Amino acid sequence: MRDEAYQRALAAAPGALRPRGRLVQGGLIAAGLAAFVAMCVDLQLAPDALFAGLDKLAKFAEGAFPPSDGGDLLRIVKALAETFAMAFAGTVLAALAALPLGVLGAKTVVGQPVLHFAFRRALDWFRGVPALVWALILVSAFGLGPFGGVIALALADIPSLAKLFSEAIENGDDRPIDGVRSAGVSPLMELRYGLAPQVTPVMASQCLFFLESNFRNAAVLGIVGAGGIGFELEERIRIFAFDEVVFIVGLYMLCVAALDTVSQRLRASLA
Repeated sequence: MRDEAYQRALAAAPGALRPRGRLVQGGLIAAGLAAFVAMCVDLQLAPDALFAGLDKLAKFAEGAFPPSDGGDLLRIVKALAETFAMAFAGTVLAALAALPLGVLGAKTVVGQPVLHFAFRRALDWFRGVPALVWALILVSAFGLGPFGGVIALALADIPSLAKLFSEAIENGDDRPIDGVRSAGVSPLMELRYGLAPQVTPVMASQCLFFLESNFRNAAVLGIVGAGGIGFELEERIRIFAFDEVVFIVGLYMLCVAALDTVSQRLRASLA
């Protein structure tokens, strides 16, 4: 009898709790909608602002077509090449700096929990600073030009790559390392011959992905004075040469698509 009463109570419990769950769910939805409306009011997302912006966009479109290079095609191509050079140099510097940090951040290498936790939290803290903030700081320190952009990209990528490298090391198979260790080699040789062959393709794929991202981000850095195609865009937007802006953006999109295609094929060959 007790068992039957217990089973009936369990069967009735979901139905009894369902109204309360619906009430909680409805309260959460109402709170979310209220928060969304409050944010829209605070950000002044009014329909009249939208229509005013659409009117300006229509005027922008009238002057943007047909696209034109303005007689500066060679200068634009050089700026694109400079942007790619910034992205490539920043990615290489970040990878070189992130490799030892990734090794130190792997809990399979540094087994002390307190040190591992502190090191990974430090990486997370630096990952919160975007490349644009680094560019603003470095352009103020080193002046206009691509040097500040390269260093900004590297500083923004180092903590992220270090975290990814450490995770790749932690996911490595222990059996090759144990086999190398059984030969009596040094810990450095264990990493070189037991771990590196496993994680190198993964790390190379991650670096290629960051190269794609940096090529896109480098255009934004150029707008704040870090050189590259962003500087050319900012200059033409300032003088309302929207036909040249559309030409540069279209050419830049083609370059990004080409780089993404090449990078995707390289990553597929490394997989």
